[in-house]
Amino acid sequence: MKRLLIAAGLVALAVISILWLTRPVGLTAEDLPGYTANRENGKRMFFAGGCASCHSSTGKDSEPLALGGGLAMHTPFGEFRVPNISPDPDNGIGNWTLLDFVNAMWKGVSPGGRHYYPAFPYASYSRMSFEDLADLKAYLDTLPAVQSNNVDHSLKFPWNIRPGIGLWKRVNLDNSNVIQLPDKDELLLRGRYLVEGPGHCGECHTPRDWTGGMNSARWLAGAPNPDGEGKIPNITPHDNGLAGWSESDINYYLSSGFTPDFDTVGGSMVKVQENMARLPAEDRAAIAAYLKNIPPLD
Repeated sequence: MKRLLIAAGLVALAVISILWLTRPVGLTAEDLPGYTANRENGKRMFFAGGCASCHSSTGKDSEPLALGGGLAMHTPFGEFRVPNISPDPDNGIGNWTLLDFVNAMWKGVSPGGRHYYPAFPYASYSRMSFEDLADLKAYLDTLPAVQSNNVDHSLKFPWNIRPGIGLWKRVNLDNSNVIQLPDKDELLLRGRYLVEGPGHCGECHTPRDWTGGMNSARWLAGAPNPDGEGKIPNITPHDNGLAGWSESDINYYLSSGFTPDFDTVGGSMVKVQENMARLPAEDRAAIAAYLKNIPPLD
């Protein structure tokens, strides 16, 4: 009996430890500074992040900025369904506070205190500034409300055990910069911010390890296509990547969709390029400068 009690106590202690390690952890209202949002900058962040690329309503007659979601993302972990992030109070984020939004974008935690799956790229958005997040939320609140219902994910075991995301976050959720740069080069620093943060370029262009976390040692060196067909290209300044592209070539590609050899953008990059074309020219120049100054990887 004594051995059974000891064993039961150890099991209980292990369960409590696991629950503590995997619990969703968010910020409180006291953690947020006072700030007056700038919706025009929020619009800039909206296009930098390409929010409509995934969250646009899937109905054929939907408005371009109707963010009712519905897109099915097929991955090795199962099928993720992109949610409604329109200002609809019932199905979207119309009732979210700024705190709710920041916790989702920085911590991957829902207003109800649940983990979001990292198919929502908060691992990148966690590098965004509070001010840009507040501005983005203010802009999202001005877009059309869409009443479309959200659809549950359909994931394989063990990925369908949501508390396990807490362990994933302890390994993979890191808001530090991936690439170290000179502190005085404002153009490169802006490019790093846009690529590593709101642009979340690494989410597709960087290969992942067995946990689904980005392998920062292979940053932007190309990866399998999340859709299962072909590969996402290397965009480091390597011979197999962008070595033959100048900063002007990259900037022109992002604004026009044309490569230096007069090919055109294709696949899922079409929507990304269309969003990048809506950014100020100085942002595209910063992205181009960053991509030409990161380590070249084969």
